[in-house]
Amino acid sequence: MKRLFGTDGIRGEANLYPMIPEIALQVGRAVGYLFKNHHHQSKIIIGKDTRLSGYLFESALTAGLCSMGVNVYLIGPIPTPGIAFLTKDMRADAGIVISASHNPYYDNGIKIFDNNGFKLPDELERKIEKFIFSENFSEERALKEKVGRVFRIKDALGRYAVHLKSVVPPYLNFEGLKIGIDCANGACYHIGPLIMEELGAKVYPLYCEPNGLNINENCGALYPNEVKKLVLEKNLHLGIALDGDGDRIAVIDDKGNFWDGDDLIALFALYLKEKGLLTSPYIVGTVMTNQGLEKFLEKEGLKLIRTPVGDRYVVMSMRENKALLGGETSGHIIFFDKATTGDGLLCALRLATILIEKGKNLSEFHPPFEKFPQVLINIQVKEKKPLEEIPELLNRVEDLGKKLGKTVRILIRPSGTEPKYRVMVEALSEDLAKEVAEELAEIIRRNLL
Repeated sequence: MKRLFGTDGIRGEANLYPMIPEIALQVGRAVGYLFKNHHHQSKIIIGKDTRLSGYLFESALTAGLCSMGVNVYLIGPIPTPGIAFLTKDMRADAGIVISASHNPYYDNGIKIFDNNGFKLPDELERKIEKFIFSENFSEERALKEKVGRVFRIKDALGRYAVHLKSVVPPYLNFEGLKIGIDCANGACYHIGPLIMEELGAKVYPLYCEPNGLNINENCGALYPNEVKKLVLEKNLHLGIALDGDGDRIAVIDDKGNFWDGDDLIALFALYLKEKGLLTSPYIVGTVMTNQGLEKFLEKEGLKLIRTPVGDRYVVMSMRENKALLGGETSGHIIFFDKATTGDGLLCALRLATILIEKGKNLSEFHPPFEKFPQVLINIQVKEKKPLEEIPELLNRVEDLGKKLGKTVRILIRPSGTEPKYRVMVEALSEDLAKEVAEELAEIIRRNLL
C-alpha cells in the first residue's frame, strides 16, 4: 500500500505529489468517514499557518469533508497547538492543521488530531491511507440534505489566548520584562506579541509580517541569531524564536546564550520538581536527546525515557508513563497538564513565569547541565532509501561500534518531513564526534546523491 504519512503528518512541496489538492480532497473524505459521529452532526475544525498554498488545501479538505456529511469550521491562521486545544474545547470530532512547520513557504503539510487533541497513532494513519487508495471508497458519500456545511469561527484566537494565559498564576504579571519574539512570519504573528503584552511585558516583535511567501525565511526557531541580535542590541531579558506553526521554540537568554530543547527540559524539570508538580519520576525525550541531560536527570532522582523522533511519540510515552514533562532537542516542549502537543508560546509563558518568580535572569541558570559533544549533519538526498539498502553505511557503523564501543553514540535516520538524511554522532570529544559524523555523511552522499 502507498504511504502518505511521515513522522508528522503528510508533507511535501505544494502542488507536487503527495501535497496536491486531489490527495487533500481524499484525505478530507477519509477523515470525515473515519471520525464521523452517528449520534450527532459531525464537525471538524481546520486551521492553517500563513503559507500561500494554505488556501488551496483548505478548500480541498473542506470539499472532501462536506462530501461525507461533516460540518467544517474554518479557523484561519492559528498555531498548531491552538487547533489541538480547540478540537477538544469545541467538542469537535477531529481537527486538521495545514502546515509544513519549519519548512520553506513552498512546502505544505496536513496534520490531524483526534477529538481529544492528540495526533493520530500510526494505525489510524494507515487506515486513512487505506481508504484513500481503495477503489470501493469512492462510492461512500453524503447525499441531498446530508451534505456538510461550512462555518467560519471568529473568536478562535481569543479562546486559545485565554487557555495560554491560564498557565500564568493570576497573581503574577510580566511587568518589567523586556521580551523579543520572532514569530517566523508564521501562525503566531498576531497572538504571540499580543499575549505577552497583555501580561505586561515590553514586547519587541520580529518577523511578524507574513505575506504568504516569507514564512520561516531566514527567521524563526531555525535562525535564532536574528532574535539574539535583538536581545543584545536592546538589552532584553529574553528572546524567543518560534517556527512557522508555533509548536517549537528556541530561546536566547539575556547574555546571548542559546537554549535548545534539552536545556529547557532540564530547567523545567528542576522547577517542577521543586514545586512538587511532577506526576511521576519520568521525563520523556527522544533518541536525539543529549546523554548529558539523561545523567543530569538521574542525579536529580528522575529518569529519562527515550522515544523515536517526533513529538507525537513523546506524547504517547508521556500518556503511558504519566509524565508531566517531555520534549525534543529541536524545541518541541510538552507540558501534559496544559497541552497535548508541543507549544512554543505556552513554553515561553512558563519560562517567563520562572524568571518573575525567581527574580533572576535566565543566564544565571546557564548552562543547566554539562552536554556531551554532539554533531548533527543534514544531507539533502534525491531518494530516501531504507538504511538496509545502503550496506556500506551499515558495515561502517558496525565497525565503528566495535572500535569505539560506548564512547560514541550514532544515530542515522531519514527525515520524516524533508528529503534529507540526518546523521547524529555524540562522543566524549567534539573532534571525534565531528570526524565520525563527516565520514558517515560522506558515505550517504556517495550512495544517495
